[in-house]
Amino acid sequence: MCGRYVMSKATGDLLRHFEAKDVEGSPPAPSWNVAPTQDVPIIAERLDEDAVERRLLIARWGLVPSWVKDVKIGSKLINARSESILEKPAFRKAAIKRRALIPAYL
Repeated sequence: MCGRYVMSKATGDLLRHFEAKDVEGSPPAPSWNVAPTQDVPIIAERLDEDAVERRLLIARWGLVPSWVKDVKIGSKLINARSESILEKPAFRKAAIKRRALIPAYL
């Protein structure tokens, strides 16, 4: 992907498009350029009584591994290679257990 991520859809549009139930957090305004450490909407799924439930969450762009002491490192961990994501300690646990959709419109 390019270094420019587009979050140009309003919250209501994202809820309808992904059939999400609710919003957790304060949604940022639509933007044509989102940078690391900014808040972005994500879609999380979980299985609830044999049905998939989608929620729109507001998260900070970047990854802060649990073993890191300074949260500023999250601005550096924004890209992972699919070939090696499970080999890298910074990405391994998140790649297995904490996945989400990040709506990007190009």
